Amino acid sequence: MANVDELFKKPLSVGSAKRKLDVTKDPNELYKAAKLEANGDVKSKGKVPTVEDEDEEDGYAGPELPPDFESENIPDDDEGRFFGGGMERETAQAMNYIDNQDQGEVMNEKFDIAWLRRSALNFEKKISKNAELRGKFENDPQKFMASEADLDTEIKSLSILSEHPELYHEFAKLGCVGSLISLLSHENADIAIDAIQIISELTDEDVEAEQEQWGALVDAMLDADLIELLAQNLSRFDEESEVDRAGVYYILSVFENLASQASIAERIGQDPNTMPWLLTRIQKKERPVSQNQQYSAEILAILLQSGSKNRDRFNGLGGVDALLQLLSQYRKRDPEKDSDEEEYAENLFDCLTCLVDDDAGKEKFLDGEGIELAQIMLKEGRFSKIRALRVLDHALGGVGGVHSCERLVEAAGLRTIFGMFMRKQENQIIEHLLGIFSSLLRLLPGGSAPRIRTLAKFMEKDYEKIDKLVKLRRDFASRVSPVEQSIEKQRKQSTREEQEVMEAEWLSRRFDVGLFSLQLIDVILAWLVAEDDGAKKKIVSALSDRDEDLSLIRKTLQEQIEGLSVDEAGEKDHKEMLQTLLQFL
Repeated sequence: MANVDELFKKPLSVGSAKRKLDVTKDPNELYKAAKLEANGDVKSKGKVPTVEDEDEEDGYAGPELPPDFESENIPDDDEGRFFGGGMERETAQAMNYIDNQDQGEVMNEKFDIAWLRRSALNFEKKISKNAELRGKFENDPQKFMASEADLDTEIKSLSILSEHPELYHEFAKLGCVGSLISLLSHENADIAIDAIQIISELTDEDVEAEQEQWGALVDAMLDADLIELLAQNLSRFDEESEVDRAGVYYILSVFENLASQASIAERIGQDPNTMPWLLTRIQKKERPVSQNQQYSAEILAILLQSGSKNRDRFNGLGGVDALLQLLSQYRKRDPEKDSDEEEYAENLFDCLTCLVDDDAGKEKFLDGEGIELAQIMLKEGRFSKIRALRVLDHALGGVGGVHSCERLVEAAGLRTIFGMFMRKQENQIIEHLLGIFSSLLRLLPGGSAPRIRTLAKFMEKDYEKIDKLVKLRRDFASRVSPVEQSIEKQRKQSTREEQEVMEAEWLSRRFDVGLFSLQLIDVILAWLVAEDDGAKKKIVSALSDRDEDLSLIRKTLQEQIEGLSVDEAGEKDHKEMLQTLLQFL
């Protein structure tokens, strides 16, 4: 007897609006969750069923030719015999008439609380009926097959709710959320996939729901153990099957929707099964990289960005070493442009960048010879070059970056990064190089061999690096100055309350045109003034070419000091460093 899972197996449709699920089969073979069309009709998108030939017993090979008549609305095939998918014209007209009547009824239906309660009651009845028949006829799928089909239809009809988020509160109060989530453990995996797809649609960012409405729905889902059940289905689904592969895709989509809230992202990351599954999934050998593998890397990056707890957990799973091994294939080889593999590799670099921001990640990065791998990429990579530079910038930053700074010098990295600096580069690369220089000057111990070698790089070839720094400073200042003048004009025309509201936007505008790079340059120049008399003379001389002096650098440092707090350890240390440098200016 046929397995019940096979009887109800239906491929799935495209995903949420923010990304598309790749479809490898004829779209006519794929089902779609019921959605309100422009005309309000909720119906199947499958092929029009063929009409059986009533004259087949008389030996005819097909239906009789219909009488000639004209119809502008009914398409004909090449021979003028059949409508669309094999339906006779009279039958097609009758079906169109019925459809029009159904459309009128649906268009007139009001989607309010009363409708929701009726739908909820039907939904609960379908679940109960299916459970009853499954329990009663466990070994005879034919006996509960119809109830499963009814349940399938009822689940899909919930898609309409995504267009009426004002009903989310009531939907949660009625207990339907718990019932929907319970279907994730249904014996028929296709029923579970139906439910997951609906959950993805209801929580999608494209749904025009207020935060309170979205929160009420999601809280009810989390209370019903949504995350745990999703993680269990990740292990349950076999991606060799296209339907199960789509099920995995929809689970990842739900994770992405939920992870928009940092607290929920942390819950996802702390689930005992989710992060290990993601780590295993991104390491699966696939050529070409599949959409689900790319999506898994993206979800992992989102979870790691959400907080240090998730990063600590990933570090405990050996995540940094795994990422380094995966990224090592891009030392010289570039992924195909605009492919899933390119986005996959980008997400892997994002994951590594997040991890090396923490001291534990920096240590794992050093142990896995991440500095050496980045050095190779800077020399030989194309796609990987700027991404490896960004990882280095983060790995060397912060108080815990001292060992990374020392390792970079030991690995002969100074020649590479200073060589890049002296060539024409885009602003993003320049910013990362400046960040690395600032970290080296701040963290390398005074009088140590690595620090002396770093300072020597700035002094060589008649201080050419300092000339480049001053030139860059003028370039960035020329971009920041007009924006600052415009902001100052707005400030004078605004009340105190308006100024407080606009302060964040004004700072953002200044950063957009290069304020951060300007600040980094002035910190580097201040360090060089403090470290070497010859460097100080060179800086003063270069500035005087345009009647400028060290007061420009003092102003920038003072502004940075005023923007830092003493309450946070990292900012407190940074503030003390800037105050010390200010004394040398």
